[in-house]
Amino acid sequence: MGFHWVKVKGHCAQAKEAPIVCIAPHSSLFDALVFFMIPELPAVVSAVDHIKVPFIGKLIQFTQPVFVSREDPNSRLNTIKEINKRAHSKGAWPQIVIFPEGTCTNRSCLIGFKPGAFYPGVPVQPVCVRYPNKLDTITWTWDGPDAFKVLWYTLCQFHNNVEIEFLPVHIPNEQELKDPKLFSENVRLQMAKCLNCTVTDHTYDDCRLVLWAAKVKIPIVKRIVEIFKLHKKLGFNTEAMNEVLLRIRRKVSSEPQEKITYREFSEYLNISQNDSLQQLFKIYDFEQTGHIDLRDYVVDLCLVSGPATIEEVLKMAFQAFEYGHEGFIRSQGFKSVMVHIFEMSDSECQQIFQDIDSDNDLKITFDEFYGFSKTHPKYKKLYYIFQESTSNIFDLCVLNEISLENKEE
Repeated sequence: MGFHWVKVKGHCAQAKEAPIVCIAPHSSLFDALVFFMIPELPAVVSAVDHIKVPFIGKLIQFTQPVFVSREDPNSRLNTIKEINKRAHSKGAWPQIVIFPEGTCTNRSCLIGFKPGAFYPGVPVQPVCVRYPNKLDTITWTWDGPDAFKVLWYTLCQFHNNVEIEFLPVHIPNEQELKDPKLFSENVRLQMAKCLNCTVTDHTYDDCRLVLWAAKVKIPIVKRIVEIFKLHKKLGFNTEAMNEVLLRIRRKVSSEPQEKITYREFSEYLNISQNDSLQQLFKIYDFEQTGHIDLRDYVVDLCLVSGPATIEEVLKMAFQAFEYGHEGFIRSQGFKSVMVHIFEMSDSECQQIFQDIDSDNDLKITFDEFYGFSKTHPKYKKLYYIFQESTSNIFDLCVLNEISLENKEE
């Protein structure tokens, strides 16, 4: 039972040749087998909560590890500084093993690499890990068996296969020294080619947001994360998104709103047509007609351009969808707001509208809606969940874009 044969390809470089070893894909607690293929026991960068994992936690503690707390932004910066110090020690410290994906995946692709291993600008040796077993008891992911079950199921198999391949040391060129993200991307592509797998732009923080969204049952989170990433690809920072938001809000409030085409959308944003812009457009082309309602985009842009409160988002949505710019909203406009922000059903929207419209004049103002929702426990809870979700969206999206230079400033 267990691993009777570990197939190794290539050779491990010495610490002076490659101070950092990057292992991917990271899919199992058994990835620690790579440690035993390195002549001198390396140090490992690990999440602090891995100490609690049976056996593996003790093994990690023996390696003089660099611990990082996923919840603490300061911990990330301190981790980068410690990696940098050890990487430039000229062999005084053992090699540092890093799993650049930052979390376990199912090995179907390589997700985005975190740049921590690449900030020091030193040579890196990529190491690819494969588990060829037909029956997969190895994979340890968030929606699979826990660590103890993975260990038990794997040891119950008569034999388990693992292949470890040491790739040539990647020495950064001048461009990679100036741009750690480019450095990490080139190493990732090198490993993906060796593994014959695809790559994806998603990162650990994206997975974390989607999991959190499922927990609180707010589907909007997944959409907002994707919209934020597309805006980053289009070259928008937070300040630029705010400028676009102000410009489009003026157009929405001053002109009768009709659905617009992809070409018109490109003109509104003042961006030439490209793949990322087309992906953004398709998010709002709900019926695949080639036309979108710009007001839907305005509401989402309010969420990704800054940590807006629930009141600010709803007030802006009411202004965008109000009837004839007369200060009130009718049933259809109200449904558009509630479906887009809270993803409610038509029947739920109709019931809420009727509850608020006590005088039966078939229209409500923002003040009527806001006053009603703040005094009814069911809707107060909805507000709280939404506020927490949008706050987490913005915090994690911003955290994901912060560079080392910005942190040090």
